[in-house]
Amino acid sequence: MTPRTAVLPAALALALLVPLAGCGRNGGPVSDADPTTPGAPPGSAAAASPPTPPAAAPSGTPVPPADRPTPLSATGLPTLPPPTGLPKKPTDNRPTDVVAGRINRGGPGPCYGLVTDDGRQYALHGPGMGNFAAGTTVLVTIGPADPAHDCGPGDAASIVKIQPVG
Repeated sequence: MTPRTAVLPAALALALLVPLAGCGRNGGPVSDADPTTPGAPPGSAAAASPPTPPAAAPSGTPVPPADRPTPLSATGLPTLPPPTGLPKKPTDNRPTDVVAGRINRGGPGPCYGLVTDDGRQYALHGPGMGNFAAGTTVLVTIGPADPAHDCGPGDAASIVKIQPVG
C-alpha cells in the first residue's frame, strides 16, 4: 500500500466518526446533569431506575420522546374514503336561470341582446326593465320565452330580474 492509499481509509473512518462525537442518548449532547449517562455512579437513583416508557397514544400516532416538546397536534389528519363511483347528482349547485354577460343590443327595451363570456347569444324580452346601453355588464334572472315576442337572434328568454354589475 502506498502512503496515499493508506490515508484514504483513515480519512473516511474519521469523517464517519466525527459527527457521532459528543452525542448521547437520542442524539442529544452528553452532559454531567444527565443521570443516565454511562459515567453515572452505580449507586445513584438514576442509574438504578429504568427509563419510563412514553405515554400511550392512539394507534398510528407517533409518540415524541420525553425530552422533546409535544407537536402541535398529536392526532393524525382525517381522511375521506375513496369514492365508490360517479356522483348521482351534479356537485356544483349553480342556478340555471341566472345569466351574466354584456348587453349587445340595448336601449329602453323591452328587447335586449346579451352575449355571455363563452359567446352564447340571448334574445331577452322584458317590458319595463330599464334602459341598458350596449356594453353594460349585467346579471339577469331569466324565465321561459314569451312566444308572442321575437327579440332577434339568440336563445329566447324572458327577463325576471336584471341588474348591472359593477
